[in-house]
Amino acid sequence: MNVVTPAPLVVDGLLVGAILFALGLVGLLARRNLIVMFLCAELMLQGISLSLVAWSRHHGDWGGHVLVIFVLTVAACEAAVALVFVLQAFARTGRLDSAAWQSLREANLPRIVDRELPATDAVPPRFPRLTPAGVAPATDEDALLEREQV
Repeated sequence: MNVVTPAPLVVDGLLVGAILFALGLVGLLARRNLIVMFLCAELMLQGISLSLVAWSRHHGDWGGHVLVIFVLTVAACEAAVALVFVLQAFARTGRLDSAAWQSLREANLPRIVDRELPATDAVPPRFPRLTPAGVAPATDEDALLEREQV
């Protein structure tokens, strides 16, 4: 029986692509920070692109290379849209936790919580203050109206 083994370059490309995809998947499932989750999704996309290029080179055509160029173009557009969503979630909630998306849902949908969120500090921190000493100097009211630079 004549068995054809793939070239070492294809095997190496597929192995590195699988490692990139697996690292991205683990990062996406394990982290809750929106920016890290976005970067892990991009890492998964790059692993798939590397596999496409390896297969395309093995078969001797340019189809995989052209498809990867389109994938990178779509990924750039996706990065811009995802950045807007992340910034909007941060502006509304003040944190980058993935649970922040709960406040962006529609009003008629029920809240879905997979586990309890950590309690936030209700008491603001008290910073040390210097005690006032002496008498405040007299201020010239006309000087306050003038600008130092014109």
